[in-house]
Amino acid sequence: MKAMLDAGKYFLKKQKRSVGVSEKELLRIAVISMGLGELYPFKPEEKIIEYMLQNKSDSRLANMPLNDFADETASESPAPGGGSIAAYMGSLGVSLATMVANLSSHKKGWDERWEEFSDWAEKGQQYKDELLRLVDADTKAFKGIMHAMSLPKGTDEEKAARSKAINEATKFAIEIPFKVMQTSYKSMEVIKAMAETGNPNSVSDAGVGALCARSAVVGAFMNVRINAAGYDDKSFVSDVLAKGREIEKNAVEMENSILKIVNEKIGV
Repeated sequence: MKAMLDAGKYFLKKQKRSVGVSEKELLRIAVISMGLGELYPFKPEEKIIEYMLQNKSDSRLANMPLNDFADETASESPAPGGGSIAAYMGSLGVSLATMVANLSSHKKGWDERWEEFSDWAEKGQQYKDELLRLVDADTKAFKGIMHAMSLPKGTDEEKAARSKAINEATKFAIEIPFKVMQTSYKSMEVIKAMAETGNPNSVSDAGVGALCARSAVVGAFMNVRINAAGYDDKSFVSDVLAKGREIEKNAVEMENSILKIVNEKIGV
């Protein structure tokens, strides 16, 4: 996988094009540029070992069509819930900023700045990919708690094992949305940079990105808090809540800063 992705980036750089594109697009560029599909179709899922070893259940939600994902969320099933949606909002927010970076790298008259925006787009892709991974991870964490709750409790040994399993699953269910908070907040650096220096015709996209990222942070923190209420290690809970409040505060301030830039540039 790395060799193929590096090849895709190499050929894009030769053309002075942004390398901050999706994994799928990098593979497409590599296959075309190296002529791997000239004799017969090159299918990455059959030729790249990481795809062959991949557990497809780890990305079931992220790979759903939009309408199926919405239907799944709206169903009577409790998952995906707020945590997964928060992660998805975060991925959409930084995706918008990444789009602005890619548009800016190819803006007429800005040819000498293509690497600057390519770097931002590449960073945005990394945040996007991590947040998409967390969409499924949050649902997996919730299901872990449900599984632990269903364990037998007929004997003292079973009760102890069940209690331990619940505690471990709850900690994981705290850590995942906390990671969503951290990643979404970090992604706001890309969003702010694009509001400040990106293609001015796309500044409203950066503004919507900021709204998504801040919502992701605030929403994920709600999930941190509700899961923290059921965790036994109060020292851990106190620490993660303090850190979470700081991230939430910083994200709201960052959103205000970005929206100020956006609204001044829109002007009306």
